[in-house]
Amino acid sequence: MPPGSPPERCSPDSPWPCSSATDEAWCDAPMHIEALYRFPVKSLLGERVDQARMTDRGVLGDRAYGLVDVSDGTVASAKHPRKWGALLGLSARFVTEPEPGAPVPPVVITLPDGTQLRSDDPGTDAALSDLVGREVRLTSEAPAGIRFEEQWPAIDGLAPTEFIEGTTHDYEGDEPVSAIDLGMLAPGTFFDLAPLHLLTRATLDRLTELGDGSDFDVLRYRPNVLVAGTEPGFAEDEWVGRTVGLDDAVRADVSMLTMRCVMTTLAQGELPEDRGTLRTVAKHHRREIPGLGTWACAGVYAGVSGTGIVRTGDAVTLA
Repeated sequence: MPPGSPPERCSPDSPWPCSSATDEAWCDAPMHIEALYRFPVKSLLGERVDQARMTDRGVLGDRAYGLVDVSDGTVASAKHPRKWGALLGLSARFVTEPEPGAPVPPVVITLPDGTQLRSDDPGTDAALSDLVGREVRLTSEAPAGIRFEEQWPAIDGLAPTEFIEGTTHDYEGDEPVSAIDLGMLAPGTFFDLAPLHLLTRATLDRLTELGDGSDFDVLRYRPNVLVAGTEPGFAEDEWVGRTVGLDDAVRADVSMLTMRCVMTTLAQGELPEDRGTLRTVAKHHRREIPGLGTWACAGVYAGVSGTGIVRTGDAVTLA
């Protein structure tokens, strides 16, 4: 079954409403979850999952671990590519499924050459330090007051000049590098800002139309929930301040649009480096975020109320 297809053929028992379906055709799906993603270690490649347990901290197990730079206490983020871009060549998965209220289970980290490291092996920190060329510590506890660094590529319209100038603490060539507090809407976590990131297939399709041959693969954007079946265009723009229902119990309370960054342009998995992807967003979809200025945006951030398990194919509602 292709991703995003309804889970059953049209029938009296199908949860998908049908109008003129036949035995050989799919009905038109309403708004639904096309895919779910979880990233066990911040800035590493993650895993697509068929179902996810939602908590008030987003997808259970998402960004459960981070790498901390021993020299300065910052969390490793591929938003600073010279230091941490190599992390996007690594992937992480849990040894066992995370459970609510239980300690975070170990993860297996796969290196580009296929070598696998377990987070609970004593030599893992040393092996990761050798890989990135800096001493790092893998931890599931986000230190208080921790920051991450973000490089601003020379692309017009990414972020307010005042924000960039006010947070710059270094440069990579002519490009400023900011130091930014981690998890401002989710304290004590390894989230950049908020616990849940939603993106629509319609936004990726629209960026593809506007882009000059760039590949707007969903994996560049690292959402937790990819939603299909919306109106065309930048559909989630209309979700800010509203509630997205992900099942009978789970509600995503959309707080703001998602600002896009240099990380979306980097080589990762089978995707090549391409700054054209970010240039397209900055040219065609700059939006005002109340109190923060105008940014290049795609997708939305949300908090979560209610708990439960959501699955690929589940209907999505908007209130």
